[in-house]
Amino acid sequence: MTFFPGFAPFRIATSGAEIAGVTGGSGPPLLLLHGYPQSHVLWHRVAPLLQDAFTLVIADLRGYGASSKPPSAPDHAPHSKRAMAQDMVEVMAHLGHARFDICGHDRGGRVAHRLCLDHPETVRRWSVLDIAPTREMYRATDETFAHRYWHWFWLTLPAPQPERMIAADPQAFCRFKLGQGRAGLAPFSDAALAEYIAHMSDPATVHAMCEDYRAAASIDLAHDDADGDRKVAAPLLALWGGHGVIEECFDCLALWRRRVDTVSGAALEGGHYLPEECPRDVADRLRAFLLDG
Repeated sequence: MTFFPGFAPFRIATSGAEIAGVTGGSGPPLLLLHGYPQSHVLWHRVAPLLQDAFTLVIADLRGYGASSKPPSAPDHAPHSKRAMAQDMVEVMAHLGHARFDICGHDRGGRVAHRLCLDHPETVRRWSVLDIAPTREMYRATDETFAHRYWHWFWLTLPAPQPERMIAADPQAFCRFKLGQGRAGLAPFSDAALAEYIAHMSDPATVHAMCEDYRAAASIDLAHDDADGDRKVAAPLLALWGGHGVIEECFDCLALWRRRVDTVSGAALEGGHYLPEECPRDVADRLRAFLLDG
């Protein structure tokens, strides 16, 4: 199935990976990054609502989708948000975009945060969907959050334990993970769900996903701590699901204000997978924030 009619596919070699995705539309550049356990297909309902106003670059993170799966390392550096952010800066430069806006959902939002810290000259404005900063979420973990976000801790177990369990029935695992929200699997089209299951059925992708979470619990936190009190200067729009874990467990805006100078945002009428649950609301709020700024 063609999820992005009229968009041009790309595969770009960076200094550490090969990044696959699509690009299309017209206007200022906007990089869209997906989360776990999905791929760039996450944006298939949002892209048609924004392509008249932005040149969209919609990429698979390294380790996900059709992007390459770099070998892992004991310190998990090849799957750190720093490495993923470097990929995206190189992809955007290759496509002719030296400065751009970003919107990242879930893991993609964490990559966007690190990109803003490591490459501040490249980012004009940015948005995250249904996340708070990684380090602050870990530090605020309580019983409710640990139960609701069990995968944050389980996926960090030493390889190959989580990998083997997922490989036993990847379709069942993918459907369970995506269907945990209030809406179940209803937000996902049959074609998108099949795409996510196909990627989850690849052992290399599953290992890379686990490495992403292992990095988040180790080297990513070290990178955050090394930043000290440094904040991101680029303005941030934080959106989250009013029926999700972020709303239940955290003061999203307060946590982001610890890490970013200028923060605005709101809860939307949805759960975790906002680009597929409420694409019109996501698109309208991005359009207003990015074009009015």
